Amino acid sequence: MTVNTLHRPAHRDALVHLEDAFERGEMCTVFGRCTVDYDGRATSELGPGDRLVLLKPDGSILVHTDEKRTPVNWQPPGCTHSASVRDGRLRIRSTRSNPDERLDVHFERVEQCSVYGVDDRSDLKLSGSEEDLRQHILANPSILETGFDPLETERQSDAGPIDIFGEDADGVPVVVELKRRRVGPSAASQLGRYVDALRREFGDADPVRGILVAPSLTDRAATLLEREGLEFVALDPETGEPPVEDDDAEDTSGARDADSDT
Repeated sequence: MTVNTLHRPAHRDALVHLEDAFERGEMCTVFGRCTVDYDGRATSELGPGDRLVLLKPDGSILVHTDEKRTPVNWQPPGCTHSASVRDGRLRIRSTRSNPDERLDVHFERVEQCSVYGVDDRSDLKLSGSEEDLRQHILANPSILETGFDPLETERQSDAGPIDIFGEDADGVPVVVELKRRRVGPSAASQLGRYVDALRREFGDADPVRGILVAPSLTDRAATLLEREGLEFVALDPETGEPPVEDDDAEDTSGARDADSDT
């Protein structure tokens, strides 16, 4: 990897640095005092502050402050980056057309501008995923319950694809929803939508069971499952076995469940 850094560059020098990087498809970081303006599905303005701007060759841009892990503003991959000097300030612009959006970062001063020639061709090897959990159940259905027979994966329904569809020992249809981490009430609601969709498909008089599979769940999720007549099985995605109990586990029932809507 090559790195080329300018310390406290003049705006024109930073402009040339960035334009060359955009042309070569390199990653860039710019740190300095700036304002941020967004126009698209809404509008927003961020006043002057010291911020780090990360521009990636896939078209994404992230504006970070010194707080929190998420950017204060960003644009997704597929945007077009450009730079210019307007009214004595360096302007970095990121645009896309579907939908029409524009993010402008105006630098009052630039403390550092770095360009990285990155070579990263390695694929991420993820363990403990929902796919791992699926394969554990398909290889040994009895870890879900004795007599469970998995019939389809990604079975389509009016509510979306069902992770695993099967039948229990009595031939009753079973919807299995998989999550790789601790789940909240939104995951329970998602399972309920799949079960309702199959009940409509098979006829409301026919029973359909729903089983949520995850390492653990919050109290609110457990209450919702019980109220809706749905079930929960605790399995570790990496081992395919019930997770080791953690007496100090924190109840995050008030937090948004990042996995529950996927």
